[in-house]
Amino acid sequence: MSRCAIFIDGAYLQFVLREEFGRPAIDFAAVVNRIAGTRELLRAYYYDCLPYQSAKPTTEERERFARCQKFHYALNQIPRFEVRLGKLAFRGNQNGRPVFEQKCVDILLGVDMVQLAAKHQINEAMLLAGDSDFLPAVEVAKQEGVVVHVYHGASPHRELLAKCDERTRIDADFIEAIKRRF
Repeated sequence: MSRCAIFIDGAYLQFVLREEFGRPAIDFAAVVNRIAGTRELLRAYYYDCLPYQSAKPTTEERERFARCQKFHYALNQIPRFEVRLGKLAFRGNQNGRPVFEQKCVDILLGVDMVQLAAKHQINEAMLLAGDSDFLPAVEVAKQEGVVVHVYHGASPHRELLAKCDERTRIDADFIEAIKRRF
């Protein structure tokens, strides 16, 4: 039986959900089940950052921060699910609005994928992402004999698609299968 790990770029998933599907409420346990299928799951990882909070946070900042912490806590309650956090860096202002950038998120994902591949903990890596930052990790994982399967939205990086062994487009059927059922 195949053993896999799932690597979810949280910002990318949220972008796809927002831009392509109108922000549906999703069930992350269903995401894991849909992606893992019949494979044995080692673990699912969700890579994200906590939102910005100033030294003297506004009510809105505190509420947004608390919602994100609550979301991460809920994800960590899913069996074999782990949230991995990077940092948020201030990059200045643009059009009078602060600009922030996630730091260390992509490298955390890449290191985890390579480490599990090199230690032969997995033989399949299920990557939910869309940018080229993951190419070195994909290449190393493949050199270690791991099959890399990418789950992507409408406009992933061309080279990421080309380098991965298998590809699945996140489409309306995929979203329907992972929607939260109230």
